[in-house]
Amino acid sequence: MEHKQPKYNVTVSVYLALVLAIAVTVPGMYCSLTGVHLSPLVGSLLFGAGIFGAAFVLSWAAEAAQIDISQALAIAILALIAVLPEYAVDFVFTWKSAHDPEYQHYAIANMTGSNRLLVGLGWPAVLALFVLAKRKKFIVLEPSQRVEIFYLAMASVYSFTIPLKGSLTLIDTAILVLLFSLYTRRAAQLESEEPEMIGPVKIIANMSTGNRRLATILMFLFSGVVIFFAAEPFAESLIASATLLGISRFHAVQWLAPVASEAPEFIVAGTWALRGAAGPAIRTLISSKVNQWTLLVGTIPLVYAISGSSIKAFTLDELQNHELILTGAQSLMGVAILVNLRFDIVNGVLLASLFLLQFFWPDIRMEVSIVYIGLVVVFHILHRKHLLPAARLGLGLKNRGG
Repeated sequence: MEHKQPKYNVTVSVYLALVLAIAVTVPGMYCSLTGVHLSPLVGSLLFGAGIFGAAFVLSWAAEAAQIDISQALAIAILALIAVLPEYAVDFVFTWKSAHDPEYQHYAIANMTGSNRLLVGLGWPAVLALFVLAKRKKFIVLEPSQRVEIFYLAMASVYSFTIPLKGSLTLIDTAILVLLFSLYTRRAAQLESEEPEMIGPVKIIANMSTGNRRLATILMFLFSGVVIFFAAEPFAESLIASATLLGISRFHAVQWLAPVASEAPEFIVAGTWALRGAAGPAIRTLISSKVNQWTLLVGTIPLVYAISGSSIKAFTLDELQNHELILTGAQSLMGVAILVNLRFDIVNGVLLASLFLLQFFWPDIRMEVSIVYIGLVVVFHILHRKHLLPAARLGLGLKNRGG
């Protein structure tokens, strides 16, 4: 029997949002397909806007897909789709790095930047919006969110082995992809509430079954085509713009590139937080973090090997090692804070402050990493009674005492 979908009220502003998201992709697509020469700054804006708009369309299609496919399959697919724009940009840098070693720095910069933005600004921003909207001092997470927290902990602990050996190899690919697979398999076993449809997703949800499925497929295809054609010129324009403006190309790639790919996800999570659904909002960002810290990192050596037509390690220098250590330490800090299923103002300020500290003074990466690790120990001592329940739920074991 077909599941009866509720009918949603669709306002003019909802249609305008869909039209605007599609419209901002047109200039970049036109320039990419026709080979129009653009200045680096204009190229960064047009192609970045294209990825930005496509990311919105992609997220709406992903939400709509949950209506028509099984929960388990939805989780597996959505885990991949949520961070596809980020993957596309990073894969461009990784692919080129097999032929030009300078791009290795950009691949690591983009990956670590997007990961640290999620935790350092994304989580505190959701908390701040929830506090302002609902006048509450903390977010309470669902017990089932221990699954994401557990697998984020596993990926974060493993991430320290990468700088210790100074390279990413296909062994890392196998282990991290396995972690991702275990995470999606475990998440698929959990019961979940049907998500609230917001924005243009309502338009699709109100369609008949056949039209809805067709619209969802077309949105996926449209987003994929835009991201495919915009990713490389965006990456190249960004590097050229940094050179033109006399700023660090490494930091431009690290902090500006993720803005186009991560912003739509931040905006959707922020919208949920303002409506009081802070738990699902944080869950979305944690899930994205798990996906990036497992699948994105894990596929870097695979893409590198395919591009170079040889099995060789993606070697890391001191800067890249320090970036990975800092990102891993921040991830562990996030785990230590959330393991008790409570995210309060003090924790949010702490995450944001440490992020801004290393953002404005990047040369103190290792010092900030040490602070993170010290705080991880403190928080784990404070939250020690929550560690075993998180591990047991993550592994699919029954928790004693409920």
